[in-house]
Amino acid sequence: MENSESSVKISCPRDIEKISNGVVDDDSFVILNEDENIIELNFKEGPLTPFLRDKADEIEKHMKLGITIDKWKDFALSPGGLVNDQIRKLGWPILLGLNPEACEEMISEENLKEHPEYSQVVLDVNRSLKRFPPGIPIEQRLALQDQLTNLILRVITKYPHLRYYQGYHDVAITFLLVVGEELALRIMEKLSTNHLRECMEPTMEKTSLLLNYIFPLIKRLNPDLYSHLERSGAGTMFCLPWFLTWFGHSLNHYKDVVRLYDAFLATAPLVPLYLTAVIVNYRASELLQLEPDMATVHCFLSQLPDDLPFDRLVTESVELYAKFPPESIEAEVKERTRLEKEAQKKEEENARKRRRGAVKRGGNSIKTQLERIIPSSRAQLLLLAFSIAIGFYAYLRGNGGPPAIR
Repeated sequence: MENSESSVKISCPRDIEKISNGVVDDDSFVILNEDENIIELNFKEGPLTPFLRDKADEIEKHMKLGITIDKWKDFALSPGGLVNDQIRKLGWPILLGLNPEACEEMISEENLKEHPEYSQVVLDVNRSLKRFPPGIPIEQRLALQDQLTNLILRVITKYPHLRYYQGYHDVAITFLLVVGEELALRIMEKLSTNHLRECMEPTMEKTSLLLNYIFPLIKRLNPDLYSHLERSGAGTMFCLPWFLTWFGHSLNHYKDVVRLYDAFLATAPLVPLYLTAVIVNYRASELLQLEPDMATVHCFLSQLPDDLPFDRLVTESVELYAKFPPESIEAEVKERTRLEKEAQKKEEENARKRRRGAVKRGGNSIKTQLERIIPSSRAQLLLLAFSIAIGFYAYLRGNGGPPAIR
């Protein structure tokens, strides 16, 4: 897809401390704050390099002869990924073990409107205009929005135990644009019950635990950087949108988004977290120059640069996963999670104490004021009554005198 360049506007969250501590809303509903973090996706790709043209030709030759899923994975992970969307439309379903030719009956649109999340899904889809290709006719864009809304609702209607989250539509829109509505639905069903399953829990507890894989990995990649980040207290919330949306919400270029989706579909569900650790380590020289301040580090990490070498970073992520699989650092992850819960519990208790103290101080202040006003002796009471009577008489005089006695 070739279209005009789009600008990018990113602002740091206002309440850095709240976000860094992993606070979500009362219903454990993640808010990616789309109104403040406006990212216009750039669909301009430019001509293919000779290397990528040759790779596309090689993939197409293998497709004609018959291509195994392992070969698809090799192509998806090697430089350039699956190269273009025509190849992706055929390769992505196969990478998930789906038959691209199979068809399934869809839930009717009328039934979808009864879903309790219907209004929220429509709201999010309407706010995602900048994730559609610019310049397309309005009728086509509106049709795509309707398809995206129906796609999401069909998944969470078919699987009622799955909870929709803001950012889910960023994943769904990428598959819709590449493979079309029917295949996108089947892909999202597979991902929602596998790769994204923990993200669709009623609470964010499991997602928060998964994010804690990042620091043990950084520790193994770069101990100095790990110590610096720990001192800053920045936490893991900077990469929450990366994980929830497979970087689809945070990257500025469409070609980078689909390149990463090639890799994620060809690997294990936690590889996006390994890529996160690799990206943070790639930016180590800049990070180590920053003051270990939570707000400064969080803002820096939250904003991904446009020039990341994703082919190299994908390779390093796969190698890191092979060297330190999730089970090898699981104990450390659980310990970090336990300590986080203890710290959160302590902070909540301190907040309750502060609130009780404020109420007590307020109560004492009111009591003191009342003691000053309410008479404490018979003489003071008589003086107060006399003062009120004089004031009332003066008021009547000012309004024409006291009423006549009949």
